[in-house]
Amino acid sequence: MKVLFWMIAVVALGVGVVAAALRSGSGYVQIVLPPYRVEVSLVLTLLSLVGVFFVLYGFVRLGVAMMAMPQQVREYRASLKKKNASEVLHEALQEYFSGRFARTEKAAQKAIELKEQVGLAAIVAARAAHELRAYERRDQYLQLSAASMPQGEIMTVITKAELLLREHRVEEALAALKKLEQKNTAGLRIELKALQLDRQWELTLPVIERLARRRVFTQEQALHLQAHAIAEHLKIVAVDLPALNQAWRKVPEVLRQEALVAGVAARLYLRLNVAEATQRAVRILEVALEAHWDSDLASVYGQSIESAGCESLAQIERAEGWLGQHPQDAALLLCLGKLCMSQALWGKAQNYVDASLAVQTSYQALLSAAQLQERLGQTQRAHTLYRRSLEEALKKLSPAESLFLPTAI
Repeated sequence: MKVLFWMIAVVALGVGVVAAALRSGSGYVQIVLPPYRVEVSLVLTLLSLVGVFFVLYGFVRLGVAMMAMPQQVREYRASLKKKNASEVLHEALQEYFSGRFARTEKAAQKAIELKEQVGLAAIVAARAAHELRAYERRDQYLQLSAASMPQGEIMTVITKAELLLREHRVEEALAALKKLEQKNTAGLRIELKALQLDRQWELTLPVIERLARRRVFTQEQALHLQAHAIAEHLKIVAVDLPALNQAWRKVPEVLRQEALVAGVAARLYLRLNVAEATQRAVRILEVALEAHWDSDLASVYGQSIESAGCESLAQIERAEGWLGQHPQDAALLLCLGKLCMSQALWGKAQNYVDASLAVQTSYQALLSAAQLQERLGQTQRAHTLYRRSLEEALKKLSPAESLFLPTAI
């Protein structure tokens, strides 16, 4: 901008001088160089000076342009190379998302050879190689990405962990994630899946909580995942009563009231076949049912009362209180029927079992009805109910399983 300004100023000055000279018309310039003397018209001299100026300016500009030409050529070639690499990488991404992984790897290799965006191209090539089960080439691409793009460590680590996990190399995937100082959402997702596959259920709880805070899961989904993790963890550690008690004490109160957790814990305590464990199962189920009603828990509650061998009248009163809130719950009605049978309350037991069957026909209810009829001396009626119970149970089996069972009694 400054050069243009000065050129305009010089031209304006020259035009002004020439105009003044032309107006007078009588001036001349004398050049003395002994022994020579030259007289030249002032107008011609001024025109010559202007011409010389423009010639010199042209040579200077040409010299500057020639000196800058190598740099411009280098910049042009770099720009062209970058454009070609971007086009090739774009092609690789299109092929990858189109599911053509061999073409993806080939295009990504071209991008790598052009030495532009090598890290990103290597990541795309690694994913394509993984899909082609070329795990050795995949690992080489990952190494290239890590070496060429240190600032993109997160991208490389996340990709490596994800691909290792898909190959079921869980421990290596978790080890790769440890390189991240702070895991992003993608890293936490991979870590959660790896911990679940490795059955490290207790370690999944804080990861689920972090993902819930980032709104990856709703609170309901997070609670369900945590309940599943706790249930699976209890199954692993429940080798004896002290171990199960210790694990149960660590369970947060809100998760103890979840039907899945309470049901699994109660069944594990019942499986130990110890009086103390059976009583603990009863208490767990009562707390959970008071907090959140669940028909399956009601069924387990009836089993736990029978196993506990404790006074059932209090439990009958408690269950009848629940019945006021859930009068059409077949499991609760059957539970009450079993409890009444254990106390020889045959009339009430008959009413509750019949009510349960009226709501929903199940092999458990039919079996309880058969047992009740047998105790009442109705042998023929009991045999009929036993047969119906078996038929109902067979319906629950898959066709392959039912082939190995008798079809008639």
